[in-house]
Amino acid sequence: MSEFKKINDTIAAIATPVGQGGIGIVRLSGNQAFRITEEIFVAKASKKKSLENGRIHYGWIIDSNNNDEPLDEVLVMAFRAPQSYTQEDVIEINCHGGIVVLKSILSLILEKGARLAEPGEFTKRAFLNGRIDLTQAEAVLDIIQSKTDAFLRVSTHQLKGELAIVLEAIREELMNVYTQTEAFVNFPEDEIDKQSQSALSHQILLVQNRISELLVSSAHGRVLKEGMSLVLCGKTNVGKSSLLNALLKTPRAIVSPIAGTTRDTIEEMAQIQGIPFQMIDTAGFLNPSDMIEEEAIRRSRMSLEKAEFVLFVLDLNQNLTQEDFLLMEQIKHKSMIVVLNKKDLKQNLDEKELQDFLKEKDSVKVSAVTQEGIRELEEKILEHVWQGKIVDTHGVLISNLRHIESLKHCEVTLLKAQDILKNDMPLEFVSEEIKEAIHFLDEITGRDISQDLLEKIFSQFCIGK
Repeated sequence: MSEFKKINDTIAAIATPVGQGGIGIVRLSGNQAFRITEEIFVAKASKKKSLENGRIHYGWIIDSNNNDEPLDEVLVMAFRAPQSYTQEDVIEINCHGGIVVLKSILSLILEKGARLAEPGEFTKRAFLNGRIDLTQAEAVLDIIQSKTDAFLRVSTHQLKGELAIVLEAIREELMNVYTQTEAFVNFPEDEIDKQSQSALSHQILLVQNRISELLVSSAHGRVLKEGMSLVLCGKTNVGKSSLLNALLKTPRAIVSPIAGTTRDTIEEMAQIQGIPFQMIDTAGFLNPSDMIEEEAIRRSRMSLEKAEFVLFVLDLNQNLTQEDFLLMEQIKHKSMIVVLNKKDLKQNLDEKELQDFLKEKDSVKVSAVTQEGIRELEEKILEHVWQGKIVDTHGVLISNLRHIESLKHCEVTLLKAQDILKNDMPLEFVSEEIKEAIHFLDEITGRDISQDLLEKIFSQFCIGK
């Protein structure tokens, strides 16, 4: 494991968002946390400043720079090491949630000898002091940034250490392989036979399969975490804006029978059964009549090029036009669903002509105005996202890009080890590959990680966490 210097100074920071609120929190961690707090806090009942561990104390923060005038009425939570978030002495001062009072209390604390915490430093200390591993530390950030209930569940399971348990079990299996391989290397008189070689290869294969399963889950984990971009495209006046409003369940886009009402791309976040979608309503691809429409079409084309998924909207009330076919030609290679809108009106569109052109593409009939078919469309979108698989958000899902890359590297080294065994090359090479695979696992959990990478991870956190 990489060695990191213990940080002995006491840190402090505002732990709640900036702005007005009922409650604000100032947090301290370090061996001077109790001493500093006792110098600025007076318990209302006893008038004593001493703080009892594991208790909530009610009283006042006093301003020593202003004749000990009361600054705010507070609740002080006291946690002695190691029974705290950081496994150091921790104090949390719950005061009123105005930014002025929060900054005033923080300033008093800094004057008494604490320093301002760096981003994520409280969680970093929890990791360095052995309370959590690195996957759990990163889960804290994921919980804070969760966009959906589904990803919140995934992050909570990771915070409980479930991913760490899975990775530790895989590491143990690799350590067994490494120990056996080293035994053959260090005692050459016990030359490895075909049966032992086959057994080693089988053990490595079992580990490969477990890592492959985790990597398969990463596609779903990344979708839950980051969502997908979904572009609505079609010619003018087919009902794209009405469809956007129906999917958002709010009147976000202006709807009008006048063609060309949408003159710029509209982007909004929406959830469909726990998956976040960046929905982009594009302007129609009509011939531009001015510079504004020309720019709108350019942006629409850019959105289509980058789109992960497309809803191609057609009007059931109209026959297909040359503009429809030109659009279909541009997007036929995309993952998409054809949305046949305005099913509440008379149908004039020739569906056979459409199917001949788009062939295997799915289609759904909807009415964005009456909401008919919207639920079916949402289900069809989810089918495309999950590709027919059932995703258990209560289990272990890999969603962190750093974890994915390390697992891929681990998988590659194990494949190399298998090739070495098959080609009867010296076992020293197998041993080195297994050791490298263990290193990649240890990078994920933080058992073996560089200082630079650690700083990069925690720099993504807010200052008070």
